[in-house]
Amino acid sequence: MQAFRLNPQQTKVENQELLDNGIYYEQLSDDPPTRRDQLDKIKTEQGYVDEDVVELSSATPDFDAICSKFDKEHVHTADEVRLVLAGAGIFDIRDLSDQWIRIEVDHGDLLIIPANRNHRFMLTDSKEIRCLRLFQDREGWSPIYRTLGKAAS
Repeated sequence: MQAFRLNPQQTKVENQELLDNGIYYEQLSDDPPTRRDQLDKIKTEQGYVDEDVVELSSATPDFDAICSKFDKEHVHTADEVRLVLAGAGIFDIRDLSDQWIRIEVDHGDLLIIPANRNHRFMLTDSKEIRCLRLFQDREGWSPIYRTLGKAAS
C-alpha cells in the first residue's frame, strides 16, 4: 500500500493519519488459514455478515462501462471493505477536511472506507483486480454520486 495526498507535493500519508480520518488499512497474511482468521475477527468486530469476490479485467463484459461507475466521486451508506486478492487498484478518498488522499492497493491489502465518505476508484495500468468484499448488509452499497461540488450526505 502506498498512501499520499493529491497535492502538488504528493505528501506521504502514514497509517495513523488514515486512522485519524476513519480509514482502516491492514496488510493481511498470505497464509490462507491465517488470513481467514484475520477476516473472521474483523467480520465479528465490525458486524460484517456477508462476503463475496468481485473481479475486473479487460476481459470483463462491459468493462469500460463498469469502470466508469467507480471513477466518479460517490459514497455508500455502509462501509466499503476490500481485500485485494490479486491485481491492484487506486482509491481516492476525501479526508475529514474534504482533501483527497490517494491509496494504491495490491495483493493482501485490506482497506475499509467508512460509510458516507466520498471516494472514487480506478484500476492501475494493469487493468486487473480481484477483491473479497465484506458487507454489513447489501442495502447500503449502492453509490450515491456527489453533485454540484458538494459532498453527498
